Amino acid sequence: MVTDAIDLFLASGSPRRSQMLAQMGVKFSVLANDVDESLQATEAPRAYVSRLAMAKAERGFSNTLSSIPVLGADTVVVLGQQIFGKPCNSNEAHSMLTALSGRVHSVITAVAVTNGLTTATRVSTSDVRFRKLTGDERRDYVATGEPMGKAGGYAIQGFGGIFVEHLAGSYSGVVGLPVDLTHQLLQLFGVSVWGSLSDRGVPT
Repeated sequence: MVTDAIDLFLASGSPRRSQMLAQMGVKFSVLANDVDESLQATEAPRAYVSRLAMAKAERGFSNTLSSIPVLGADTVVVLGQQIFGKPCNSNEAHSMLTALSGRVHSVITAVAVTNGLTTATRVSTSDVRFRKLTGDERRDYVATGEPMGKAGGYAIQGFGGIFVEHLAGSYSGVVGLPVDLTHQLLQLFGVSVWGSLSDRGVPT
């Protein structure tokens, strides 16, 4: 494993998280992630996503042969007392969209970074209001395939963005990686953002 050209490992297969880290200018590499995401009995949403983010980061670090920090993250959608993860099939995706239609839900994303000695976590909570969705809209959206692999069965950065009437909180947190809180964590572990400005031809 070549590590001399990177400052961080990302323990997530999410292309959205990779894209946002790249936009931040972080030099990183992706690690495979195989953490059990089962919800524990009586576990609150914030505790659940925090536990999974830490587990992903720590599992990822245990699989590396370096001291480079590892970042893990997890996102859930919460409606009332119900936690929506990723839909397992189109029927479940349709049910999630039906439940979210015309209502306000919360999107909670936890980010954790570890270097093997220290693990730090930040949590972002945003409130999203959907407009009322028609049955045809729900069916057509599920047919695009976009809801699969997305917490709550929608992607705000994709076709699903047309359902959103109002957002209070972090847009990037809803996508899956709150960049402001991620930057705070990376600073704690000495990970640079924006890469090398001189390498990009930017005057320093």
